[in-house]
Amino acid sequence: MYTIRKWSVRNARLLERVYSGVEHSLIKAAPLLNKIGHDKLEAPVAAIEKGIKGVLFDCQMCGQCALSSTGMSCPMNCPKSIRNGPCGGVRTDGFCEVKPEMRCVWVEAWKGAEQMKNGSDISTVQIAVDHRLKGKSSWLKVVRDKAPAEHTEVKPT
Repeated sequence: MYTIRKWSVRNARLLERVYSGVEHSLIKAAPLLNKIGHDKLEAPVAAIEKGIKGVLFDCQMCGQCALSSTGMSCPMNCPKSIRNGPCGGVRTDGFCEVKPEMRCVWVEAWKGAEQMKNGSDISTVQIAVDHRLKGKSSWLKVVRDKAPAEHTEVKPT
């Protein structure tokens, strides 16, 4: 897994393009997804997402994916779960103080972000993890957060 995770960072620009296409497709599919119902879709979509992102990024399924903002390096792989930059214990060689055999996920994140079109997004402060979303699909969250609101008739009161 660690080797593939490092490959993903080295190929961050390619994966950024792929993710952009997936996000665009999901947003276009929002009316259909809404009609089916997010509750019905949650388990199968989360399983597919976990399979794909688990292999590529060693995804921890936090439900609030930040990969597109962190150089395709999942901050949840940090032993301290730090989502906004490296801790003060990063060794001078760029390896983790807790797991000395592993490069700091944030050292990797900066390398990946340098390749990405939207690499400056790494400076965006990530909100604290909402643990209620653990195991949930962040892809469906993107649809809920970014898809235009459907036009609904507002009835006068």
